[in-house]
Amino acid sequence: MKLLLASNNAKKLKELQRILDQEGLESVELLALADVTAYDEPIENGRTFADNALIKARAGVAHTGLATIADDSGITVEELNGMPGVLSARWSGSHGNDQANNDLLLAQMDHVPAERRGAAFVSVCALVLPDGQEFIQEGRWEGTLLREPVGENGFGYDPLFQPTEEATRSSAQLSAEEKDALSHRGKALRGLVDIIAKLAA
Repeated sequence: MKLLLASNNAKKLKELQRILDQEGLESVELLALADVTAYDEPIENGRTFADNALIKARAGVAHTGLATIADDSGITVEELNGMPGVLSARWSGSHGNDQANNDLLLAQMDHVPAERRGAAFVSVCALVLPDGQEFIQEGRWEGTLLREPVGENGFGYDPLFQPTEEATRSSAQLSAEEKDALSHRGKALRGLVDIIAKLAA
């Protein structure tokens, strides 16, 4: 079975591949947008993570006719009323500039005391099938916003996020396997595994 991941993010592709393999779904051939010709990525103008995940997954199905999975995710900070939220990737103004996004968020939270630095990574994964069926799963990863970047692994806001399960390490200090077991995206993706398994059977 071929399954399209509607993303150009190589790290997301590897993450999904690891989870599928862990669940015994090695028979699923995972494709990325780079494997699809003449694909125009849709504008992510939804107001929620679910809106944007569905926009991407529906576009993938419409273009390729393949079952498509898409993720929209970001960090929500309690002190900022849940922002950056769906704007996480372009919080500083330009899409995907991790350094600028991290710098801006740290500056905005500079004087906020430790007891008000609660944060969570949120991921919504949407699976859309060629017959029109749609499935959505949400995953949350609770933690605290650090005062400076720590660690070299991961991407995005990982160096600023200390998971609740960790007393000393940021999510950018976890191994890929540790992160898969705990992360927001791992939780959301695993929620779709049973459906993918039935399709692949």
